[in-house]
Amino acid sequence: MELLAEAVKLYLGKKEILKGIDLSLRPKEFLGIIGPNGSGKSSFLKCVYRVLEPTEGAIWFDGQPLDELSYRESALRLAVVAQHNSYSFDFSVLDVVVMGRSPHKRLMEPDTGEDYAMAREALGAVGLAGFEKREFSTLSGGEQQRVILARALTQGSECLVLDEPTNHLDIKYQLQIMDIVKELNRTVIAAIHDLNIAAMYCDRIVAVRNGEVVGVGPPRKLLTASFIRNLYGVDCKVATEPETGQMNIVYIPSHLKDSNTLRRIPSAEIQ
Repeated sequence: MELLAEAVKLYLGKKEILKGIDLSLRPKEFLGIIGPNGSGKSSFLKCVYRVLEPTEGAIWFDGQPLDELSYRESALRLAVVAQHNSYSFDFSVLDVVVMGRSPHKRLMEPDTGEDYAMAREALGAVGLAGFEKREFSTLSGGEQQRVILARALTQGSECLVLDEPTNHLDIKYQLQIMDIVKELNRTVIAAIHDLNIAAMYCDRIVAVRNGEVVGVGPPRKLLTASFIRNLYGVDCKVATEPETGQMNIVYIPSHLKDSNTLRRIPSAEIQ
């Protein structure tokens, strides 16, 4: 699936949140959106998955204007893992996950054994096999996030929209979730808070500040120390790990800048 955003603007009241976002997402690409808090990352994604409607501009799915699709049609193409999830009623974990099959069904059509088998398989994929009968509300934030990812996997859509999907997870499950998503070989657009996670998993990165795109490119080209300083106002060193070839962004807090401790920060192939 291909997604194209053209001059997307968003006003909430009199405040301009998005100031003309241009963005393309290629089939099977893992595209990350980064930027400081309040930069417009989540607001843009909400326009993509239709919680918000752009004030100006257009979003296209495979050449078709998003606002010409029914909500069911867009749900068949796109599944969402939002940052915050709450329910008015209490559901079992399995019931939450099987909700992902809803776009594939007619009104009042019951869930089938195949639907539940897909839900159980998705729970296993996110490391929650055996949680089927647990109440969703009793889970930790990280467990709830993995349930929501399982629901998105069960939906079977071509594209995944992830809004800071690892925000509530410890390191093990951060990597597990991102590995699962990467191995799906689907089209992915994700707002990511952790730049090292973005560097590990994204094919391209779009940087947003104050509602505008300020940089686009592969992680190794975009995420330089000077660019990160300009975007976030923090100092860092960008290294390449000798054994793995993996980028590693090391942040430098103010109290270390002029101390001998700074000299001990690994500096292999510093950019």
